[in-house]
Amino acid sequence: VVAQTEAASTAESQPSEDPQTSRFTWTIASFTRLNGKKHYSDVFVVGGYKWRVLIFPKGNNVEHLSMYLDVADSANLPYGWSRSAQFSLSVVNQIDQKYTTRKDTQHQFSARESDWGFTSFMPLSELYDPSRGYLVNDTIVVEAEVAVRKMVDYWTYDSKKETGYVGLKNQGATCYMNSLLQTLYHIPYFRKAVYHMPTTENDMPSGSIPLALQSLFYKLQYSDNSVATKELTKSFGWDTYDSFMQHDVQELNRVLCEKLEDKMKGTVVEGTIEQLFEGHHINYIECINVDYKSNRKESFYDLQLDVKGCRDVYASFDKYVEVERLEGDNKYHAENHGLQ
Repeated sequence: VVAQTEAASTAESQPSEDPQTSRFTWTIASFTRLNGKKHYSDVFVVGGYKWRVLIFPKGNNVEHLSMYLDVADSANLPYGWSRSAQFSLSVVNQIDQKYTTRKDTQHQFSARESDWGFTSFMPLSELYDPSRGYLVNDTIVVEAEVAVRKMVDYWTYDSKKETGYVGLKNQGATCYMNSLLQTLYHIPYFRKAVYHMPTTENDMPSGSIPLALQSLFYKLQYSDNSVATKELTKSFGWDTYDSFMQHDVQELNRVLCEKLEDKMKGTVVEGTIEQLFEGHHINYIECINVDYKSNRKESFYDLQLDVKGCRDVYASFDKYVEVERLEGDNKYHAENHGLQ
């Protein structure tokens, strides 16, 4: 195993608030003969901190190469330490570098999370196939580029002052819900409609979704500190256990919109959900061998788009409207024409 560190920039050549960056190259010979589940690189230093790369050559319980950036001396660091880094990990393609596999991420490292990276970095079938160019003469080349970032003191950080906004507190596994709520909050027409939903002084936020949402949006707009979502989740009928369960964001959006739509009936904001979010598509069927066509218009509030294999959202939409050919056992029963 041969390792070398190349300094891309140094503290002397940069202002102190800029990240200090280094690129580390790890050449691993006799790769297929490595014993043991995991392997560490030599230690390298970036920003005055010690790092190393951790790999699982046969995968960390997956059929992929697993690779992480690790704080080399985490066991010896003082209580409460943390450091922030933006980094990339790569497996170099030794035949054609344009096919090098690279992944980027960032992380706030701490005693609880002293390594971070990618459990499914690349399929083992690709890595171990000599024709693919990653494993040459039983050797692979791993690169890590690490930028150590200025530490932010989150205890004294004033989000309202710095950005004009405050965030939502995470109850345990509610990041999906927080993302949805902030998206809805940032639609001014939706926020105004929520404020216009009739509530009474006898309502309790924990028992009324409209009042809980009004309260949440008001605090997001005017509070100086991050806002709790417990009253809202209680109004859903969730107990503490539910908050630690990862729910489906699309299903939550549907349920929330249905409940708000129902509460808005007979009020000045009736029809808001439909006006904001309803779209239409046409399902059409056209037979190939006979003159038969069928059209059906349908409404939707959300669409399920494929992401895998699509370079952007436009490619996802193209995939969504692809023509599907019905044949074999899946033929279509056309009126007066039988199976087509």
